[in-house]
Amino acid sequence: MNETQGILFDLDNTLMDRDYTFRSFSTQFVRDKLGHLGPEEAQRVVKDIIVRDADGYRDKNGFFAELSEVLPWKTAQTAGEIRDYYELNYAGHGAVMKDAIEVLEYCRSKGYTLGLVTNGEKHIQDGKIDLLGLREYFKAIVISGEVGIRKPDPAIYKLALERMGTTPEQTLFIGDHPVNDIWGAGKAGMTTIWLERNHAWDDSLDVHPWKSIHELDELKELL
Repeated sequence: MNETQGILFDLDNTLMDRDYTFRSFSTQFVRDKLGHLGPEEAQRVVKDIIVRDADGYRDKNGFFAELSEVLPWKTAQTAGEIRDYYELNYAGHGAVMKDAIEVLEYCRSKGYTLGLVTNGEKHIQDGKIDLLGLREYFKAIVISGEVGIRKPDPAIYKLALERMGTTPEQTLFIGDHPVNDIWGAGKAGMTTIWLERNHAWDDSLDVHPWKSIHELDELKELL
């Protein structure tokens, strides 16, 4: 990959360990809002919330409305109240992915231009980025809630490339989701690396990653 000049990263479950983050948030949420539950029941509810969240790919309004209806409340919470709690507390649980800082330092030391593209609301994603200390590494950060385009629309990747000042042919993309990351970035013309996390590969996709990795530190050998 000697011709590579730029590297574009996904955030959730690529640079941020979303599994840990959401589990930690859900545990606090159940403790604060469902404190009447015993330890075993509380753990069961945490697991149920994690399943319903579907790794963050649920529409948030629908997700919060569902929690309002199905959780074993002592004092009922509206979808709006749950959203307010989420927006106040979620980002604070952010945890950086294993090897992420080391890999970003390595990429920067080699002179690559770095970018970040992520779906989500601007203030939530900004909160995670700043909590994790990631902002300094990137020339461009593109958040769907700010620009009005969502992955896997190739347009959001092209916007990130414009801000990075690199072409698709010069830029490598790393992400965990087969469609939102690998397919979308591939359709934008980039070479892709799939970080295998929670999502099985979709064999119907007409784009395939150049390489697959299980840990971020494998990226250093590929570069």
